[in-house]
Amino acid sequence: MDILQYTFFQNALWASLLIAIACGIAGTYIVSRRIVFISGGITHASFGGLGIGFYLGINPLLSALIFAVLSAFGVEYLSRSGNYKRIREDSVIAAIWSLGMATGVIFIFLTPGYTPNLSAFLFGNILTVSKNDILWMSMLSATLVLIYSLGRKVIVYTAFDRDFAFTQGLPVRFIEYMMMLFIAATIVLSIRLIGIMLLMSIMTIPQMTANLFTSNYHKITITSCILGLLSCISGLLLSCFFNIPSGAFIILVMIIIFLIAKAIRDILIRKR
Repeated sequence: MDILQYTFFQNALWASLLIAIACGIAGTYIVSRRIVFISGGITHASFGGLGIGFYLGINPLLSALIFAVLSAFGVEYLSRSGNYKRIREDSVIAAIWSLGMATGVIFIFLTPGYTPNLSAFLFGNILTVSKNDILWMSMLSATLVLIYSLGRKVIVYTAFDRDFAFTQGLPVRFIEYMMMLFIAATIVLSIRLIGIMLLMSIMTIPQMTANLFTSNYHKITITSCILGLLSCISGLLLSCFFNIPSGAFIILVMIIIFLIAKAIRDILIRKR
């Protein structure tokens, strides 16, 4: 319990709570709309923004956020533009994924000297979570909770059946772009805790686990937030004990929880 006295670990705990909320809301939309790989595409595309930030000497998270938002909007626009001969969404995601990684590699290579904290962005590190990061995470989580509370039905209709939502006169395009914006912001602000390489999992595995027991959108959202928080806290404690990047343990705990939940569900089904 002595570790709770350290500021960096207190920051990490607050970050775990806030990111669990944000990933729970944004991740449920991703899973419901069946665009899981868009989280991976945006995550790896943000690496291009990190490279540009290092090269220009500006805050790499700010440049990563701009790059991630533009990538998300690009995926949405290219996969929805025109009535005929639209580009497949998975193809656009693959292109954006590759573009971001290639851009990041080029600019990091061109950056003079040693690139600091690169491993923290790739694999996550609790030591890099600052008060400023928590402030941004707080604003993001509060905004997502407010939007979800006020427009849950519209978000659900858009995620499951956008054509039906169109016939009801709902602002489908606005909702899609808005959610893409928040997905990109959630991904970038989670990089310090989880890392680029593993971030896609935190936005999908808790939702998969919750979906084993319920198909209700709201229940999946709440449950995935709770599971995400438990996984983050457990992963942080293990990472401090073994001195290994937090992202790896957080995802490992998530997978273990999923396997246990899957086994429990199978047992319950057999008993019926």
